Amino acid sequence: MKIGFDAKRAYQNYTGLGNYSRDLIEHLIEFYPENEYRLFAPKEDDNPRLNFLSDHENVSSIFPVTPINKTFKGFWRSINMEKAITRNEIDIYHGLSNEIPRIKNHHIPYIVTIHDLIFKRFPRNYRSLDRKIYNIKFKYAVKHADLTIAISEQTKQDLIEFYGADPEKIKVIYQTCHKNFRKDYSTELLNQIKKKYNLPDEFLLNVGTIETRKNLIAVINAMTKMKNDIPLVVVGKKTKYMNFIKVQLNKLNFDQSRILFLNDVSIQELPGIYHLSSLFVYPSIFEGFGIPILEALNCGIPIITSKDGCFKEAGGHDSEYVDPLNEEELANKIDECLTNTKLREKMIINGLKHAENFEPKSISKQLINAYSSVL
Repeated sequence: MKIGFDAKRAYQNYTGLGNYSRDLIEHLIEFYPENEYRLFAPKEDDNPRLNFLSDHENVSSIFPVTPINKTFKGFWRSINMEKAITRNEIDIYHGLSNEIPRIKNHHIPYIVTIHDLIFKRFPRNYRSLDRKIYNIKFKYAVKHADLTIAISEQTKQDLIEFYGADPEKIKVIYQTCHKNFRKDYSTELLNQIKKKYNLPDEFLLNVGTIETRKNLIAVINAMTKMKNDIPLVVVGKKTKYMNFIKVQLNKLNFDQSRILFLNDVSIQELPGIYHLSSLFVYPSIFEGFGIPILEALNCGIPIITSKDGCFKEAGGHDSEYVDPLNEEELANKIDECLTNTKLREKMIINGLKHAENFEPKSISKQLINAYSSVL
């Protein structure tokens, strides 16, 4: 089978959609080396996270060649890429990030992965023009793809609710996380990471873009109500929401020695920060899946997250769940998870078992079966 992928995000994004694309491609190459893989991308970026591609002869990347296609990259992806797909004799095309080309090769099936419809549920977080563009792309992809892959049951239900999608044409296939989160980290390496980032001996951890929907303010407010004075480490890209956080910290007269903000943490070091943490706290309002939850599970860290939406899909039965808007409940739950040894042990052991449901080999098999179902 010769499989074509939309690899724009694999080349150009270093988080979220980029991680999903790279991990999926790398795992399929590893477990199904008999296939050929073609990565279609509007430009070649020197992304070190794609270095694995050079180790395999059954993989190649296709970029626009003519001046007009190089200049108008969006036009190439939507319209002219069909010629490259046909020329490379692709058997099946998989759009990894919510869209497929507008002009299709009608002799092959197209699959699209839809990650979430957050722009529909939280429109105020997006510019009007961006919402319109996303809506056009998503709606077209769901209507014209032969199969839609949703990364959670939550996303599947959203596709049915907002686009009237046919449930029979949607398959839920969860994502996995980077292989580094499944590795053991030596004490020496953990000490190096701890020293580099000046991490405290014990700390709460929150990972993700610092934006309204991620609800970091709930963690900060909960910390003012807790019995324990454990500090918080926040790893994530800052947005305008960070200005709001700073104002709130001042209003609360918050001891800012209790909070440490980190960004640009490498994929080699981030799992080490998880391993060093005492508890992962993730009271997000809404996610398509919540990949940081899976990262924490794989690192053997107990998790507190939100009780609705997709979070139980990611966290399993033995993570702890709270109302993300109830800061008193969150504070009490953090105190309990820090002090109740038996509860912590249960969360860690069963969390690691739940993480096995997202093993790359299993996920890759589900993808290959999905491809075969439309050929």
